Amino acid sequence: EVQLVESGGGLVQAGGSLRLSCAASGFTFDDYDIGWFRQAPGQEREGVSRISSSDGSRYYADSVKGRFTMSRDNAKKTVYLQMNSLKPEDTAVYYCAAIYGSTWPFRWDLFDYRGQGTQVTVSS
Repeated sequence: EVQLVESGGGLVQAGGSLRLSCAASGFTFDDYDIGWFRQAPGQEREGVSRISSSDGSRYYADSVKGRFTMSRDNAKKTVYLQMNSLKPEDTAVYYCAAIYGSTWPFRWDLFDYRGQGTQVTVSS
C-alpha cells in the first residue's frame, strides 16, 4: 500500500519556524520527485517546493524562496520542508506528493501519490 504521511504542522507565531516531514512507503522512493503543495482556505492549491529524484535539485515558488528549504533522505524514504521566517500568509494545509521521474509542469493533478496533509497556522 502506498502511503505518504505528513507531520510537523502546528501553530507558530510570525517569524517562527517549523519543519515538516513526509514519510513514504509502498513505492520506489528513489525514482520519484517529491513535491510540497499547500492550500489555504478559499484559494487554489499551489506548488511550494519540489526536489528531484535524479540530482537532488530543488525548485521553490517565489513566495517561499529564501525562507523554505526542502531536503530528502532516500535511506529513510522521507522528505523535509524547513520553513523559516514564517508569515501569516503561509497558513495553509501542506501536502506532499510523489511523481515518477521528473515530469513537469508542477501540478497537483499530475502527481501519482498524495498525502493527506498537515495544517500550518501562522499567527500575526
